[in-house]
Amino acid sequence: MDSLSNGDSAAVAAAETVAATAVSIMPQSRIRLADSLKLENQLLKLPFEHFKKSIRANRRIAEKEIGAVIDSVIDAAQQDMSKEEAVDHLTSLVSRLQGLKRKLEEGSRTENLQAQRCRARLEHLEAAQTENVSEWNSTREKRFLVDYMLRMSYYDTAAKLAESSNIQDLVDIDVFQEAKKIIDALQNTEVAPALAWCAENKSRLKKSKSKLEFQLRLQEFIELVRADNNLQAITYAQKYLAPWGATHMKELQRVMATLAFKSNTECAAYKVFFEPKQWDYLVEQFKQEFCRLYGMTLEPLLNIYLQAGLSALKTPFCYEEDCTKEDPLSQEGFRKLASPLPFSKQHHSKLVCYITKELMDTENPPLVLPNGYVYSTKALEEMARKNNGKVTCPRTGLVCKYSELVKAFIS
Repeated sequence: MDSLSNGDSAAVAAAETVAATAVSIMPQSRIRLADSLKLENQLLKLPFEHFKKSIRANRRIAEKEIGAVIDSVIDAAQQDMSKEEAVDHLTSLVSRLQGLKRKLEEGSRTENLQAQRCRARLEHLEAAQTENVSEWNSTREKRFLVDYMLRMSYYDTAAKLAESSNIQDLVDIDVFQEAKKIIDALQNTEVAPALAWCAENKSRLKKSKSKLEFQLRLQEFIELVRADNNLQAITYAQKYLAPWGATHMKELQRVMATLAFKSNTECAAYKVFFEPKQWDYLVEQFKQEFCRLYGMTLEPLLNIYLQAGLSALKTPFCYEEDCTKEDPLSQEGFRKLASPLPFSKQHHSKLVCYITKELMDTENPPLVLPNGYVYSTKALEEMARKNNGKVTCPRTGLVCKYSELVKAFIS
């Protein structure tokens, strides 16, 4: 049990171990893929956190029930019971223990499910070392799409994509469905499910200095004031809001003033407490706390990778009229997506061969055709070898001898 207390570091270490192993055995052309595995902390952490949660829940149930049974046996031993009373008492204890057994069996199934998911995700990351990288990337892209759909509340579509792609163990549909119940309740102006979630995760939320429970309590107080239940609101504040006074006195003073201003006030400082957008704020705050609790990114993974890719490609040249059509940012749609992103921080230009898509450098220098187009030596040598010393420009169709090509020098 002690080894499970360092969940965050264990999940990160596992991801980095897989990435380091991949780097050590993979060729240079695939090192970038190995580096990207270091970003997969969320993939491993979430089922691992659920695994720990299941273990803690089963342990609490066992300790509570066994402790109660032992206390009951001790009390019974100190009483002068008849034979029939003793039999009835023992029968009730047996029934209680049988109930505990059923609960532990159910808990064990949950633990096995989470362990299976951890294993499946480790195997998925290790599969990046295999030769079929395109298939692995395809699975990864589907994971990102499912993650995006779940965050955008397209639960049915996400479930169908996960099922059709056989990646149920690599995505977290059940986790997001748990969050959906709380989000739906908040959108229906109900705080009870969210408060129950806060109570269930109280120690971890306290460690992260979360204000979610406090905000939920404030909203529940405001609803009592809105309904003109002032006495009940005061009682509620004494019981649930007063303990927060040491750290949130200013917020408490402002919200308590609503007892005097009422829900129909025109004073902007207090009118805001009664506006419907307060519930939208609670929904967003819950989403953020939910993501932090399970080590998930606040933004969908699809957005993060898309923004990173667009930023890496974005240069001032992309917005010029003569930008090559092969540049994704030559398209208006990509330009709009990239407009708020920073430019790529590349201090030196790179020449990439149109034919092989490989970098042209001193090892593979560029050659200039008579029509001015430039291609790599490697590509043109291969073309000349197959065509009796002649090369053909793939963009204009010009045919010339390899001896007519001129070497270009990169300064």
